Amino acid sequence: MNEIRPLIEQWVAAVNRGDLDSVLAEHTEDVVMFDVPEPQDGVRGIEAYRETWPPFFGWLASGAIFELVSLEVTAGADVAFAFALLRCGRPEEIGDQRLRISFGLRKVDGRWLIAHEHHSFPLVVDGEQRVRAIHEEWFDGTARKDLDGMMGHIADDVVSYEHESEVDGVSAVREVCRAGLEQSTGKVEWHVPELRVLTGDGLAVAWGINHMRAEQPDGSFAESESRGTRVFERRDGRWQLVHQHVSFPVEPADMARFRR
Repeated sequence: MNEIRPLIEQWVAAVNRGDLDSVLAEHTEDVVMFDVPEPQDGVRGIEAYRETWPPFFGWLASGAIFELVSLEVTAGADVAFAFALLRCGRPEEIGDQRLRISFGLRKVDGRWLIAHEHHSFPLVVDGEQRVRAIHEEWFDGTARKDLDGMMGHIADDVVSYEHESEVDGVSAVREVCRAGLEQSTGKVEWHVPELRVLTGDGLAVAWGINHMRAEQPDGSFAESESRGTRVFERRDGRWQLVHQHVSFPVEPADMARFRR
């Protein structure tokens, strides 16, 4: 196993240098690569494997990144596998997306050789799906009272129109959320049953009626509803909340106390 890690690290370095001979070294003649692009049934044999690399080297030379993030190796006596995550793409587009590579190796005449590679990117989830998934993470985080997790998708420069005031910045939003969670020593639940989401050109807006439930000391739940609108921006490959507006409706007879 101690031989395999440097073998793969050297392979990554050779890719970055555009050193084709070193990229091909330590591979079997019958290597099979399931690459990101077609063919569907893979690239088979060292010569076909060789032909895939010059276009990729040209893409890297244009300013793209191919950087090892993590690598794990498991080895037996004659067979081993490894899996790696890499930052791969143009710096302004990578975000939190990673290239996944799995390696299959076998020992031939005392040397470890790569017999199989499988490269893939995760399927890109469209903006609406991702924004809905972020809301689900917030709902789960509220139930767990996981304040750190709830802040994970909020931009540092967020502006939030809260019920009582305007707050600027993720630290201020965190304090509002902390105070809300601490109002109940029991369960706190938040859902938006009829969430609407529109996305386009790196921006998304989501809105719906917030349903809140907070457990009381006697085990009953206090319930409330409010209106919520949230604006997201895609930054460095990640959707982040940049603006939030929440409010309770006010009866016309009560409007006078809001006027100056």
